[in-house]
Amino acid sequence: MRISVSLSVTPFSAEAANAGAVSAGAFEAAFAPAPAALPPDVDLDDVLADVATDHVCAPPAEVAAMTKVVAHAEAEGIDLTIIVVDKNPGHDSMLRDLATEVGKHEGGTVLVLSPDYVGTYSDSISRVQLETAEDPAKWSGGNSEKAANNFVNELSTYSQPWTAITCVILATTLAIVGGLYVVKTRRGTTPEEPAPTEHATID
Repeated sequence: MRISVSLSVTPFSAEAANAGAVSAGAFEAAFAPAPAALPPDVDLDDVLADVATDHVCAPPAEVAAMTKVVAHAEAEGIDLTIIVVDKNPGHDSMLRDLATEVGKHEGGTVLVLSPDYVGTYSDSISRVQLETAEDPAKWSGGNSEKAANNFVNELSTYSQPWTAITCVILATTLAIVGGLYVVKTRRGTTPEEPAPTEHATID
């Protein structure tokens, strides 16, 4: 008895390939990073052009004060750019997104202030330090100079204890090494006592 088996192979159509490509594209789009949400009425190109000269983008009445804060930060070893927006955005994360976008171009540390919110970015300072320094800069009621100075002072204060601890550890290490060197030197220069001589006894 013969058993015949027929196999039908469906050719892979171009439509199926296109469908797969669409599915892959949809998957990538679903997991792609969300675009930065910037505060309303803020143009990133205008901000970048403004900060390129003096690291400050602010209303004309506040530029001089912000420039002084930038100089103060530089004296503390902080490469700071300050951006001031005149209205609180719908969400404070918009300020952080703006700081991040500017930081990608300018580098250093970026501080974005609104009347009550703060957003930051830095390529050299940890997020923990930034958020610690953000707290005294929030809810300033539109006093951007006070908020910016509070931010810089907090960053400077945060780093001082670690500097002091490092100095103490270094001084202690040098003292121990110096003490060991002195002890070793004294041992090397101390004359050895002659070995006792044995006297023969005659019975």
